Amino acid sequence: MKQSLDMRQGQSLVMTPQLQQAIKLLQLSNQELTEFVEAEIERNPLLNKGEEDSSGDSERAQSDNREQLSLDESSGLGAARDQLDAPGEDVYEPGTGSDTATPAGSSGPSAKADWSGVGGGGSSEDFDYTANLSSDVSLHEHLHTQLNLAPLSAADRLIASRLIDETDDTGYLRADIEEVAVALGADTANVEAVLSVCQGFDPTGVMARSIPECLGLQLKELGRYDPAMEAMVQNLQLVAKHDLKGLADICGVDKEDLLDMMSELRQLSPKPGSSFASDASVAVTPDVFVRELPNGMFAVELNSENLPRVLMDKAYYAEVTALPMREKEKEFISECAASATWLIKSLDQRARTILKVASEIVRQQDAFFAHGVAHLRPLNLKQVADAIEMHESTVSRVTTNKYMSTPRGLFELKYFFSAAIPATGGGEAHSAEAVRHRIKTLIDNETPDNVLSDDQIVEILTGYGVDIARRTVAKYRESLNIPSSVQRRRILRASA
Repeated sequence: MKQSLDMRQGQSLVMTPQLQQAIKLLQLSNQELTEFVEAEIERNPLLNKGEEDSSGDSERAQSDNREQLSLDESSGLGAARDQLDAPGEDVYEPGTGSDTATPAGSSGPSAKADWSGVGGGGSSEDFDYTANLSSDVSLHEHLHTQLNLAPLSAADRLIASRLIDETDDTGYLRADIEEVAVALGADTANVEAVLSVCQGFDPTGVMARSIPECLGLQLKELGRYDPAMEAMVQNLQLVAKHDLKGLADICGVDKEDLLDMMSELRQLSPKPGSSFASDASVAVTPDVFVRELPNGMFAVELNSENLPRVLMDKAYYAEVTALPMREKEKEFISECAASATWLIKSLDQRARTILKVASEIVRQQDAFFAHGVAHLRPLNLKQVADAIEMHESTVSRVTTNKYMSTPRGLFELKYFFSAAIPATGGGEAHSAEAVRHRIKTLIDNETPDNVLSDDQIVEILTGYGVDIARRTVAKYRESLNIPSSVQRRRILRASA
C-alpha cells in the first residue's frame, strides 16, 4: 500500500444551470412556458414582451436595435414555414413509411377539419357569447348560498358549513359523521339531522356518502323510491353485471317492470356536483398543426400564436453600459444580457425541436392520418430519437404536455407511441392501439346469437396476421371497459 499520483483522461457531461434550465423548458406546457417567460421579463430589465403589430412599421423601426425571438413571421418560423413547402423536408406523402405511396383521399371521405369559422368570418349576430361562458360559481359557493337561506340555528349553520367544506367536487361527502361531531363538539344525531337538511339542497343527491344514497335521494324527490327500487339501488353490483334474473328475484318484480326500473335508474346522475367546476377550465391549445395538402401530402407547422415573443432591447443595453457604473452593476447588466440571449436562443431551439419531433411522428404515422386508427403503426421513443439524431430523454420531454391539431382531431404527441404486437409469419408488427380498435370493432358488430369469446377473438385476429395471446385480448377488452362475453350476451338479449 502506497500513495501515488496518476493522470487520467476522460469525458464527462457537466450540467450547467443554463443547460438544466434549457432541458426544463422542453417539457413545459404552453401555459407553464408563458408563466416562465413572464417571470423572466419581470426579473430581467433587458427583456421586453414582443407585441403584434399588424402594419409591421414598429418592428421594422426597431429591427436595428432589438433581437427578436426567431419564432414569428419575420424570423425562424418564417424559415420553418418555407421548409414546409419543400418536398422531402416537413411535407409527407401518405404511405411513405411503406413501399407504396397511397393518396390521402383514397380511404373515403376526407376527415379534414373545418377551421373556416376560426378567427372571424362568421356572422356575429348568430354567436351567443353568454352561451359559451362556463359558470364561475363552484359547488361549494352554490351550497353556501343555499345554507344562508336554510332555517337553521347558528350552531347548526356551523355544522352545515363544515359538512359543505368536506364535500368533494363531484358532490359526495367525504368526511365521517362521528369525526365531524367530535371535532365540533356536537352530538352525532345532531350532525345527522343537519346533514339531512343539507341533502335537500340543489342539486338533488348532493352530499350523499355513497352512490346508493345519492341515487336514493334523487328517487325520493321523484316519488319513485318504493321497496322494489330500494332493493335495486342496494344491489347495484347486479345492475352492473346485468343479472336480470337475480335482480328480479331480489326486487320481486317481473322482467318488464325490471327493465322499466333500470331505465329510470339510467336517468339519474351518479355525480350531482359534476356541473360545477372548482377551477376555471383551461382549454388545450395545440403546439403543432398538421394539415392535408391538395396533393394528398401532409404539412407540419408550429402554432406561432401559442409561442411567447421575447425581445432583447439592445438600445437600452447600449445606453446603460455607456453610463459610469460600479463593478457589481456591470456584472449585473452583463448577466442580464447573457440571460436574455440565452432565453431567446433556448426558446428558438425548443420550438425547432418540437417541430422536428412532430414532423418525424407524422412521417412515421402517415398511414394513421391517411386511413385512421386501424393503421397506427407501433412506435417508440427510440425510433424517433434515432431518426432525428437526438436522445430518447429529449424526445420524451418534448412530447410531454404537447398537442397536435390534425384533420382527425386533437391528439397529445404521446398518443402516437404504441407498443408493438408481433405479426404471424414474421410480417410487420401491429400497433397495440390498432389492435384495440379492431377488437372494439369486432365486439360492436356482435348479435345476440353471435357473441365472441376472447378465444374466438384471438382466432379472428390470427387470421388477420396478429399474433396475440388470449390474456392480452382480455386486458385490452377491459381497458376499453367492455364486459365479458357472458355479460354482453345478457345485455344484447335483454335489449332485443
